[in-house]
Order: sequence, then structure tokens, then C-alpha cells
Amino acid sequence: MKFVSTAAAIAVALATVSVHSATTVTIETNAPGAVIHRNIYGQFMEHLGRGIYEGIWVGEDSDIPNTKGYRKDVVKALKELQVPLLRWPGGCFADEYHWQDGIGPRDKRKKTVNTTWGGVIDDNRFGTHEFMEFAEMLGAEVYINGNLGTGTPQEMAAWLEYMTSDSDSTLANLRRANGRKEPWKVDYFAVGNESWGCGGTMRPEYYADLYKHYATFLKTPADNQPVMIASGGHTEITDWTRTLLEQVPDVWSVRMQAISHHYYTLPTGDWETHGKALNFPASEWFSTMWQTLRMETFIKENIAIMDELDPDNKVGFYVDEWGTWFDAEEGDNPGFLYQQNSLRDALVAALNLNLFHKYARRIQMTNIAQMVNVLQAMILTDKEKMVLTPTYHVFKMYIPFQDATSLPVELKDAPQLTQGDKSIPAISASAAIAKDGNTYLALANTDPDKVQEIVLDAGKLRSASGELLTADAMDAHNTFANPNALVPTPYKVKAKDGRLTIKLPAKSVMVVKLK
Repeated sequence: MKFVSTAAAIAVALATVSVHSATTVTIETNAPGAVIHRNIYGQFMEHLGRGIYEGIWVGEDSDIPNTKGYRKDVVKALKELQVPLLRWPGGCFADEYHWQDGIGPRDKRKKTVNTTWGGVIDDNRFGTHEFMEFAEMLGAEVYINGNLGTGTPQEMAAWLEYMTSDSDSTLANLRRANGRKEPWKVDYFAVGNESWGCGGTMRPEYYADLYKHYATFLKTPADNQPVMIASGGHTEITDWTRTLLEQVPDVWSVRMQAISHHYYTLPTGDWETHGKALNFPASEWFSTMWQTLRMETFIKENIAIMDELDPDNKVGFYVDEWGTWFDAEEGDNPGFLYQQNSLRDALVAALNLNLFHKYARRIQMTNIAQMVNVLQAMILTDKEKMVLTPTYHVFKMYIPFQDATSLPVELKDAPQLTQGDKSIPAISASAAIAKDGNTYLALANTDPDKVQEIVLDAGKLRSASGELLTADAMDAHNTFANPNALVPTPYKVKAKDGRLTIKLPAKSVMVVKLK
């Protein structure tokens, strides 16, 4: 039997397969748009399953190679991903987390029950100091989620003082006694999480009053003031955005600089039976893409309200939880939300990132859920083993878009895919001028069967080169036994007769630099 490399196999397939009539992709290089904030590539880490314990933190005495308790392999992989921002400690967990349980000598910290996720004991070995040190190791900004649900304004204000004060206060000195002399920079701070649900089952009007109450007392030094985030709506809900903008005053003593929004992609759209992560029917490839592309409607409807009530664009729209959510792995604790990650997840990631780029004027942060071992993770671990997921590879391919200047993209003659009465575009595209001065183009082909021919219209182009992620199977994925089953391969094409044409394989993601 003769074997060929993945890149060679793709080249052979593209040379022989028939394609649709070409789609023209026009990049308006002379009409730059908003800057794509690097924090659109933010990550989320919650005290949930093996997301932190084992996934990131193993302790200094572990046989798993570590640096001061942090897994060396995971830290290395995340550094290579250039993670710009970390959100912690939740999520639903945030509204039952009391920060003083997670400071001081680790062997003397409280053991608490994680009532939200699996009913397991959290010994609080990973707390404020460990999180902040981890963020510094990665060179990432921090997003702290405060406890509104079971906490008090005093507790929340004290946590901020503990982290940010450079004074001679008791709390600042307690931080010093616990090993941190200098205050930390807190970049973002949220008052509660999912206050419509696990954070308190509130009405938006009630939450708006609580936000004003709590935020009034959240004081930090003038040179260390976090961006303040209010807990917003989810899915198609817009009344949280409207209520917050109407009822929270634009005054220094309160400050609301962003509103959060959550949306998870379920293949079935049914919270009782989400759909499988692997071995799913072909119909669920389409339904997953259709479900995830609903995000654009939710973004547009919320931004329309923001443009009406905040015409000066002072308040950001942060999609601080998003990603796929499948049925729990058989035999695993259902509260741990561990799922395998396939080529389908890679397409979901690319489609959403392209959307976030498109609306970068308002969307300055998003946080995929979650970073390690939970939902649409970048990394999966099994004790000492580690594997990078297809989603990790997409995020790495998209690094040039961090802090790049977005460029409008128009698709002409692009095909649509249909299933029943629903349709989705076969091609998703995004372009930007990166900090290195080059123009980058991201493409995704949602069609699981057919190659798409792309003709580029972006001035005089000589070539396109970058990486391509694709596979034969819709649920292709990496395993601990075969960690490189699905990895990006090099892609390069030269212009011919003044025309630059890309053949985009079925079910693929591509990022190329244009010259």
C-alpha cells in the first residue's frame, strides 16, 4: 500500500475534483474598518471538571512536568497560541466563589462543594495568586468575574482592593503577606454572570439596580481601573442590552463600559439532547453551521439597540461565552462538560471569528468556552498526555488578525447550502491588514462535499501563501494515540495571467497572506 502525505493527498484531490462556478471575493483595501481587538481571541477558564485541576494546575509535587505547579506542556502550547486574555473564575461558578477561600497557604484553604459543576470538592489550591501568576506566565490580560449571586458589595470591593491597592491598607498588606508585593493590573471586571439564570434568575430591571448598587463601591487606584462589564443577555434576547443602557447612568461612580452576551451552538438546538461530538449524522453538520451562524442575527439586533442608545460607541458588546456544546462523553461526569473536538468545531470557530471581525466596531472581546478540557477546548489532557484540538489550530492560524485593521469583504456569486427550509452560505471570508503590514485573508468552506473556487479581487496580487486545515471525515479529530491526525498543512498559489484563484477544499479553513 502506498502512503502519501496529507498535503500531497489534498493536492491530488484538488487537481481531480470538480468545483462550482467561481466565487469572486473582493477585498476593499482602500476602505479600512475597525481594529480587530486582540481580545476577540480571549480564553475562558472556569472551575469546572478538569479545566483547571489537571488541565492547567497539577501542583508542584505532581509527576506531570510542571513549573511551580503549572503544566509545562499546556503553558508552552498556550504561549504559542499568543493568548491575549484570560477570563476567570467563571461562568456560573463565579457567583458561588468567595475569593478569600483561595488565598493563603494552600494546605489551609477551605474545601468547598462545587454545587454547579458535578458536586465535587474544590480545595481552592488554585486561587487569585495562582490565576494572576498564570496570566503573567502567558503575558495575558485578565478578566475577573465578581460574585454577585451569593456575594456582597463589600466582598467584591474588598477583592478589588486586595488585588489593586498599593496602599498600607490591611488588605494590601495581606496580599503582600501572601507573597505578592506589587499590586496586580486588573484589566476587566464583571459584576455577576448570567444573572438571568445561574447567577440569580433575575429580571434585567432588578439586575440593573444591583449593578448600580455594587459598581458604586468598586473603587480602584486611578491608574488601575478595570473596564467594567455588566452581565447581559443570551441567544436572541435583547431586553438586557436595552434595559442596561436605559437604566445605568453614564457617570464615573457607576461606570458600565461593556455588556456581555452568551450563545452556545447546539447541533440540535435542544438543551435536552444536544447531539454527539463524534459519529454524528451528516444532517448535523449542516444544522451545526446553521445554528452557529445565527450569532450574526443576535449581534446585529443588539448592536442596533446600542447604536440607538449609545451613538458615541462608549459601550462594548462582549460575547464572553461562545462555542459548541455537545452531549457529555459516555461514562464521564456529566457536570464536567468534557467533549471531543473535531473538524466541525474548527469550522464553527472560523465562522464565528469571521463574524467578530465584521462587527469589530462594537465587539472588542469574546471568550470561547473553554480553554482546556471543557466544551470547545483548545487543549485536551489525560493525566500526563496532551493533545491540541482542531479549534486550537484555527486560533493559531488566525493570530495575524489580532489587532489587525479589518477590511470589508464582498462575495459575489457565492453558493448557498440548503437543508429543508434553511440555508447557509457555503463560503465565509474575512480580511485585514495585520500589524506586520501584510494583508491576510481567512476563508471557510462549510460545504462538506464540494470544493469552492475563489477568485480574488484585491488589486495586483502575485501570490497567496499560508495554511489549510481540512480532512476527509466530518468528525476528523486528534487523539492521544494520534495527536497529529488533523493539523494545518502549507498552502501556496501563484497568480496566473493576472488572476489569483484559490481552490478551497470541502469542509476546510484557510488563512493566507496576500502578496
